[in-house]
Amino acid sequence: MVSALSAKHFHDEEAAYAYVEARIWPEGPVCPHCGGVERIGKMGGKSTRIGAYKCYQCRKPFTVKIGTIFEASHVPMHIWLQAMYLIAGSKKGVSSNQLHRILGVTLKTAWFMSHRIREAMQQGGPLMGQGGGVVEADETFIGRDPDAPPSRMAIRNMMQVVSLIDRETGRASSIVFTGDMSAASIGPVLAGKLSPDAHLMTDEAKHYKLPGKGYAAHSSVAHGRGEYVNADNAAIHSNTVEGYFSIFKRGMRGIYQHCQKKHLHRYLAEFDFRYSHRVALGYNDNDRANVLLSGVIGKRLTYKRTNAGL
Repeated sequence: MVSALSAKHFHDEEAAYAYVEARIWPEGPVCPHCGGVERIGKMGGKSTRIGAYKCYQCRKPFTVKIGTIFEASHVPMHIWLQAMYLIAGSKKGVSSNQLHRILGVTLKTAWFMSHRIREAMQQGGPLMGQGGGVVEADETFIGRDPDAPPSRMAIRNMMQVVSLIDRETGRASSIVFTGDMSAASIGPVLAGKLSPDAHLMTDEAKHYKLPGKGYAAHSSVAHGRGEYVNADNAAIHSNTVEGYFSIFKRGMRGIYQHCQKKHLHRYLAEFDFRYSHRVALGYNDNDRANVLLSGVIGKRLTYKRTNAGL
């Protein structure tokens, strides 16, 4: 059996550029400066960098890295592809320390690469629950929130995460929640992600009751009474989103161990991406890596912005 990481684009720089170009420019090179596609030539010569092109409309050189997460990076492209494959294919994530050891880059570089890759994992997409689909919503608490006023209740000192799972498409979408867990705070979050014809599925928390009236249907289970599946209708439960939280927490506690609040949104994007492209939905490791590669465009991220949590 041949390892997937033995593929040529993971070890040869020219093959790596060709692999990325074929996916970012499926119809041929596009100049990132002027948008030209016709008068473009590949540059040659011994001193010419790999993957360099010149646009003869605006007279400027460029590579496929411009306007992507790879821009201004001195890390070889084949190393980037290895990192993306490892992060996309690891169910609970890969720590910066592990990437540093595997890839042979510095720890600071591995940390920055990880955050750039998470930036590419951020998904858009249509509203969830269209056509009456079921969407589960729930919240969880993790780590310590430096902005929270001290409280004797442990969860009030923790960071809040709200996640939604579309049962029909399998897509996950999560945010770092900074509100007070009231109907007035949670309502806009749901409205920004749910279609009005969705069937909302939650636990018995009071803050979902009023917003739930704005959707085609709202069902709930009473966890406080030990009910995890409705006795009359087995389809009424929030076990799917609870399963997502289980994977998320095992990854954050076991792999990443510590996460500052300013970076939490990117870690959520990572877990959302992998969950939305899991094996149960027909994706393998190569598929996930290719979907991730399609998301690198327009996601330029500087170290200064990363460190600031922007």
